[in-house]
Amino acid sequence: MTLAGLVDSHCHLADPAFDADREVVLSRAREAGVGAVVVVADGVDTAERCLALAARPGLFATAGVHPHRASAFDAAAADRVEALLREPRVVAVGETGLDYHYDLSPRDAQREAFAWHLARAAAAGKPVVVHSREADEDTARLLADAPAGLTGVLHCFSAGPAVLDAALARGLAVSWSGMVTFRNWDARWALERVPDEALLVETDAPYLAPAPHRGRRNEPAHVGLTAARVAELRGTTPERLAALTGANARRLFHLPDETLGAGD
Repeated sequence: MTLAGLVDSHCHLADPAFDADREVVLSRAREAGVGAVVVVADGVDTAERCLALAARPGLFATAGVHPHRASAFDAAAADRVEALLREPRVVAVGETGLDYHYDLSPRDAQREAFAWHLARAAAAGKPVVVHSREADEDTARLLADAPAGLTGVLHCFSAGPAVLDAALARGLAVSWSGMVTFRNWDARWALERVPDEALLVETDAPYLAPAPHRGRRNEPAHVGLTAARVAELRGTTPERLAALTGANARRLFHLPDETLGAGD
């Protein structure tokens, strides 16, 4: 599916899953109408790789530490994230947040790291990319308590009303992944509550490939399938939805007017 103006607002393009064919993957993204990709980090090491990829037109990086790795978030990591946030091609803080499903880091360490990232995002004037899984009460509380001036996105929405309410109250965007195409997806109630101006789409690639690619590696070209399903659920056209979410992503992340370019 080719839709003009698409932005994949959350993609782990630096993941080793793309090492063998990243150029081919990006070529397919261009052919599908993807004009920009936000390349998301999950730690200081991946943030460095994201920034290297963001030297290419249409690719933009984030810097931050995922809740799975919060136990390793120390002063040195904080200093490096702060330094990376000064890079113009680093457009957001994160991904950060809370994940009580896997609990790969102690919950107190997750909460401390999340609060730090929220504060840094507000101070840096860059949006925060929030991950929340089975941690609704603490996510909602920390969002509500975050400093004034916070912007950001609740990525790959799969939480409950408390998190949605907290995000919308702070003016955060809400992003939808390939999960909207799954037969067992049950968050239409949330999708219907998000205003047009707060709507984003993403792949979360290489994860969560939309139907009919479910179970295989996801990639930025597939974001159009998610956009088409979101459009259907919201009673609009895929073309309008692609243009709307693309414009929203460019505004939120302060993306320059450039499109995904070919490699050297």
